[in-house]
Amino acid sequence: MNYWLMKSEPDEASILDLQRSGTLPWTGVRNYQARNFMRDDMRLGDGVLFYHSSCPEPGIAGLAEVCSAAYPDATQFDPESHYYDPKSKPEAPRWVHVDVRWRETTRLLSLKEMREAPELASMRVLERGSRLSITPVTPAEWQAVLKRLHAK
Repeated sequence: MNYWLMKSEPDEASILDLQRSGTLPWTGVRNYQARNFMRDDMRLGDGVLFYHSSCPEPGIAGLAEVCSAAYPDATQFDPESHYYDPKSKPEAPRWVHVDVRWRETTRLLSLKEMREAPELASMRVLERGSRLSITPVTPAEWQAVLKRLHAK
């Protein structure tokens, strides 16, 4: 089993949106490394830290799990979509996504609190200049986050 931190802007898709719908396609990823994580490394049942980004208080807002294999992201073919990619063709899609399933809405584990936790210092999301929307999380980091989320 692998673990991931997946960032979403809450005005586009929040943990509450995921809770309401049960599952969501993780569309719109336009970074090759993040795409490769979904395509090559994510497996059914992998754990997801659902992270709210680009908002007044960023941080982990809940837990989810990967519930599909990677498949072509339809937004790349839609000229009306913010995520349209005119270089991508249906016969050779450049972008894929996975579906995620809601598991739990938690208290917000803020970016500030994460930075102050020595046991989370190695998380890739905390690296200076880290902008990837999907990053791997080690089993030790996963357990440390769960402990913090459920401590209060």
